[in-house]
Amino acid sequence: MQESELLPVIAGISSKQIRATVKLLNEGASIPFISRYRKEYTGSLNEVQIEEIKTIREKLIELEKRKETILSSIKEQGKLYPDLKRQIETCENITELEDIYLPYKPKRKTRAGIARKKGLEPLAKIIMNQYEPDIYSRALLFVKNEVKDVEEALAGARDIIAEWINESPSIRKKIRSLFSRQATISSKLIKGKEEEGIKYKDYFSYEEKLSRIPSHRLLAIRRGEKEGILRVSISPEKEKAIEVIEESIVKAKNETTAHVKLAIADSYKRLLSPSIETEFLNKSKEKADEEAIKVFSNNLYQLMMSSPLGQKNILAIDPGFRSGCKVVCLNKQGDLLHNETIYPHKPQEQTSLSMKKLSTLVSTYNIDAIAIGNGTASRETEAFIKRIRFDTNLQIFIVSEDGASIYSASQIAREEFPEYDVTVRGAVSIGRRLMDPMAELVKLDPKSIGVGQYQHDIDQNKLRESLKNVVVSTVNKVGVDLNTASKHLLRYVSGLGTQLANNIVEFRTEIGAFSSRKELLNVPRMGAKSYEQCAGFLRIANVDNPLDNSAVHPESYVIVEKMAKDLNCTIRELIQSKDLKKKIIKENYITDEIGLPTLNDILAELEKPGRDPRQKAKVFEFAKGIYKIEDLKEGIILPGIVTNITNFGAFVDIGIKQDGLVHISNLANRFVSNPADIVKLHQHVEVKVIDVDIERKRIQLSMKDI
Repeated sequence: MQESELLPVIAGISSKQIRATVKLLNEGASIPFISRYRKEYTGSLNEVQIEEIKTIREKLIELEKRKETILSSIKEQGKLYPDLKRQIETCENITELEDIYLPYKPKRKTRAGIARKKGLEPLAKIIMNQYEPDIYSRALLFVKNEVKDVEEALAGARDIIAEWINESPSIRKKIRSLFSRQATISSKLIKGKEEEGIKYKDYFSYEEKLSRIPSHRLLAIRRGEKEGILRVSISPEKEKAIEVIEESIVKAKNETTAHVKLAIADSYKRLLSPSIETEFLNKSKEKADEEAIKVFSNNLYQLMMSSPLGQKNILAIDPGFRSGCKVVCLNKQGDLLHNETIYPHKPQEQTSLSMKKLSTLVSTYNIDAIAIGNGTASRETEAFIKRIRFDTNLQIFIVSEDGASIYSASQIAREEFPEYDVTVRGAVSIGRRLMDPMAELVKLDPKSIGVGQYQHDIDQNKLRESLKNVVVSTVNKVGVDLNTASKHLLRYVSGLGTQLANNIVEFRTEIGAFSSRKELLNVPRMGAKSYEQCAGFLRIANVDNPLDNSAVHPESYVIVEKMAKDLNCTIRELIQSKDLKKKIIKENYITDEIGLPTLNDILAELEKPGRDPRQKAKVFEFAKGIYKIEDLKEGIILPGIVTNITNFGAFVDIGIKQDGLVHISNLANRFVSNPADIVKLHQHVEVKVIDVDIERKRIQLSMKDI
């Protein structure tokens, strides 16, 4: 049986599509490549669906590896009977697999193990059968050697029964079901931690049904537990759990029944409950992690797809008061041309001198736009800039500084600007982020950008992998200029990676700009497979073949060439003429490899070859006169920019140091289940101030009735 045939049914995806996708993944194809250029093979599956198949495939591989380990372990014990082997081999669930293995799993010294060594297992079987009318007389037969009396014999037998109950797959399944339906999560303050854990005050004595608790609340509780502030437990009603077990095991009313019930109570308290509780603590944490990672990934996607201003001459300012404003001038390629510091604010307040310097810089370097970081002194610097009468019409943008300080101190920044300090590097990052946010953000660890929730509390490996997938997806969706992209951007292109990205940049530096995609094959270590995977996502402007600056893959050039030949025109003429494109009959170009999905993509690309799917950057202005939290009054309506989206609402920058929160209940005049359905990152919105807590520096906002 093929690996793909073992995959479970996925909603909306046929087994044929799964087989085709798994085959492509096994051959080393990337998700962006499969999604864009292999639609005929997969039935036009999108990246999310392909990622789902990939994830399930990886879990399936892990399951098969675990089966091999378990089979080997049981075989070494000499207990691998045909029925057990078949049961393990056909198991499709990792939890059920571990339940099957539990009785055979090597254990440390246990109470049941000690009782077995004393020869009490036959007595345990007698009690478990529940037929013996005089259990004390039978137990007396076991009082010998290490067993001192009847009570010790019965207690040991109960220990063995308790372990049997704990290791019963059917019992564990029923208790899991009970936990799933009825378990509550509760948290209590650890004595003496009141002051230290004041930020967890809401959870000092808290209880909520596990199936309903939102991810952000569960992660907050688990963080409190990790910091030693809270004691956390998950459980259903104890009496109900014991009742469920008794219904499965108790089948008589005699002297043995009482001992079976004692063993059940002991098994649940000492073995089953802690085991299943740990399982559910881990599962609930996994689920919360998945939701938090999804929020983070969605936010990062939006951030990566932020509007670029494009190749412009930029004057960028990293604002500050006492230390001054660091100013840099960048050309259209983002190269640093000039840097200096001005002091327009108190205490120096060199207003006139600073104005004169900026006017000169704008004129000298033909500046098209000004980028101001949104940190300390941002609003004051913006107001100062707007007082200057420049000779040209300039656009002024407030740019997010999130991660700029991380970049400025990074190895990447030191490599790019070894002779400059962190302040200059930070200002350069602000300017470049206005020109092309994606090209600059790929240099950062996504976690440092600050667009998630509880990112330090969730599974770091899963978070890292998910965020990397987002970066890869967005970079390939937008496309990369082969002749200007940095090695940091190129490494995320399908089929490349760090080594090939470095080789491309070195080749470009040594040989000069690429004049065709085919020249990629001359790059050291660029094989046919890597070329196939990357070529369609790389763009080369102003070259002989206009298709090299499009998302049309080189393998499909022959199709476009045939279209042009049939219409008696050049490819460039075909791209430039709407009338010519209207004459194309798609069905004439269908082959065994190329179908309508790919042909539709080709024709769409010919309409606007190399078009950047991102919207252009727009100027935004905060409300005048609002610079600090004390300037706010309830009821006023302000313009703002969405800076972060969480499961419980959206944070909005309204031009002061603290972002305000629009709680999920205040996002719209209707029920909202997901804030991302209403707002997007960096979206320009209008909000109403509904509460201001100056002492705690908290601002509550609303988007209702505006």
